[in-house]
Amino acid sequence: MKPTLQLTDALGHEVADKRLDILRRIGDVGSISEAARGAGVSYKAAWQAIDTLSNLAGAALLERTVGGAGGGGAQLTQAGRQLLQAAQLLSHARAQVFARLAARPGDAFAGAAKFAALGLRTSMRNQLPCFVTDLKPKGQAMRVELVLSDGTSLFSRITRESAELLALHPGQAVLALCKATAVDVLRAGEPVQGRNQLEGRVTRCSRAAAGGEAALALGCGLQLVGFAGPASGVKVHGAAVAYVDESAVVVALSG
Repeated sequence: MKPTLQLTDALGHEVADKRLDILRRIGDVGSISEAARGAGVSYKAAWQAIDTLSNLAGAALLERTVGGAGGGGAQLTQAGRQLLQAAQLLSHARAQVFARLAARPGDAFAGAAKFAALGLRTSMRNQLPCFVTDLKPKGQAMRVELVLSDGTSLFSRITRESAELLALHPGQAVLALCKATAVDVLRAGEPVQGRNQLEGRVTRCSRAAAGGEAALALGCGLQLVGFAGPASGVKVHGAAVAYVDESAVVVALSG
């Protein structure tokens, strides 16, 4: 059975996505390597972009061509062309909506463009608005330093290709995501290398005998949910620390 193009899934986030930019360039020049150079990303990152978009769309977006003076290349499938057409329509509609909202300065929704993150749906319960402050290559990975509104640092370790496709740079507003199950809540202790340490005050704590869910109010006012073990010593209203592996922190763009 011919797969159905899933436009909603493929275009569920920012329509100016770097992945769509790469797809557009491939359609223009007929070459993945040339499109990668034009988009300022590696050949590997360009393929990762196309693979991800194809998975989300549920259909092949490219087809390889062989032979010819250039030794072959790539061209968009019908699904690839449809996806780009839909992206353009969505981009225009989005711009019109935000323009109308911005024209109503006294309206509570005048700043609606800032709340694009509210449309993000994910199983990750922890979603922390923050800013990129630094990026440092670490082997095949990239260590991204983020900062919360109160100046607290938070680190994420992602692939270099992911950093390229997100076009991460200092000063950029992003979301830091992590699962509650990746957060260990304990009383204050020694820092652990490779783990983020976020201090806060416990607002909720399960009384499960084997340990349970614990929620912290961080100094910046954000809420963080994790799990405390039976011997953690964590109590409601008490000070505690949330430990999160750098590799468990996902960086996302919200708008």
